[in-house]
Amino acid sequence: MTWAETGTVSAQRTPAGVTFTFPEALLVASKEDVEQFRLRVLVATLGKLYEQGKVSSGFAAQLLGCDRREFCRLLSDGGFAVIDYAEGEEEYEAATSRALAARVTPS
Repeated sequence: MTWAETGTVSAQRTPAGVTFTFPEALLVASKEDVEQFRLRVLVATLGKLYEQGKVSSGFAAQLLGCDRREFCRLLSDGGFAVIDYAEGEEEYEAATSRALAARVTPS
């Protein structure tokens, strides 16, 4: 029985990189054309790698052929956290922002 018959996904290493093959039924179920599906799978993959700290936003954006701002928008649209502060870091950032605003805002 082949992967197409079982409905599984296959991966193959090629000189150009890695190629994944999905069953046609998955494309039909997604109600997307091939390019929309490719982009969604790529954003989901890069989003997870970005969350894990395995790729930078710049590298991921380069792979997608967009700038960092667009990559961050795609991440956000895909449900990924674009900014994920460590414990205590968010409050530090907020306090720093308030202190800077107080210095530049006339009293």
